[in-house]
Order: sequence, then C-alpha cells, then structure tokens
Amino acid sequence: MNGKNTVLWITRTAIFIALLIVWQAVTAPLGLTLLTGSGVNLLLIVSVMTCGPATGLTVAALSPVLAKLVNIGPAFWTMIPFVMLGNIVLVLVWHIIGNRNIGRRYVAWVIALVAGAGLKFLVLYTGVVQVAVPILLGLPEKQAAAVSAAFSVPQLFTAAIGGVLAILILPLVKRAIKR
Repeated sequence: MNGKNTVLWITRTAIFIALLIVWQAVTAPLGLTLLTGSGVNLLLIVSVMTCGPATGLTVAALSPVLAKLVNIGPAFWTMIPFVMLGNIVLVLVWHIIGNRNIGRRYVAWVIALVAGAGLKFLVLYTGVVQVAVPILLGLPEKQAAAVSAAFSVPQLFTAAIGGVLAILILPLVKRAIKR
C-alpha cells in the first residue's frame, strides 16, 4: 500500500469502528439484542463488502474488544475471543462468497447471508455455550442459562437480519463510494 491508500484504509476502518461503537452505545442500553446485534452484523458485512477484507477483519476483531472497554460489549473478557471469531467468520464468508460471480450478485449475497449467519451462530454457540460458559466461566446456573440463551438462536437471527439489511443497502453504499 502506498501512503494515500494507507491513509484511506485507516480512515475507512476507523469510520466503521466508530459507527459500531456508536451503534452499540446507543442501542445496548435499550436491552434489545436483536436491534444491537443486527446493526453490528450489518456494519461488519458492509465494511468487508465495500472496503475489503483488511477493513472487515480489523473491524470484526476490534469491535468486541473496544465495546468491552467502553462497557457495552460481552459481559466477560473470556467471551471476547469467541465473539471475535464469530465476527471474523461472518466477514470471511461474506468476502469469499459475497464477492463471487454466481450469475447475479444477489444470488451470491443470499448464499453469503445463509452461510455467514449459520456459521457465525455455530461458532458462537460452540465457543460460548459449549466452552466458555460451562468450562471457563463457572457461572451460577441462572447466570449461565442467561448467557447461553443470549449466545444461541438470537445470534442466528441477528446475523441473518444484518445480512438482509446489508443486501438492501449495499448497492446504494457501493454507488455512493464510487462517487
């Protein structure tokens, strides 16, 4: 990367990280995981589809850490690597499948939506529900059940909703970036 491209990459990446933090800060206090998570997934997908894998992966990895640092992220630091990995999987699936030329771009995007949501769900469910909660955290039963519930089916829905929203706005965002 030359100097101009580096500055552009840093700027775009910083904008997406800032948007994620602001979105989480504004919506997290409402207690609506569906709203917060869907917006986060939307921003992860739009970042990789408009700015490339370096931006998408950076945003995916940094967002749970920065959210935790400002007290709006996952409840326990132990969960951060699993959330990071779930985000990275979502971004990679969208990058690999969403950019394929499978007839019409919407076909690739729908496949990326289904695969990305499913794989992110599997990563989070396995990591948080099957490993972090029972093995690493040692939480009381009620708290373990609440954390496990938050990192199961709702994660599938938030990733899917974020994907649907991304499909709706990506053409507009890509057009705006070209100008």
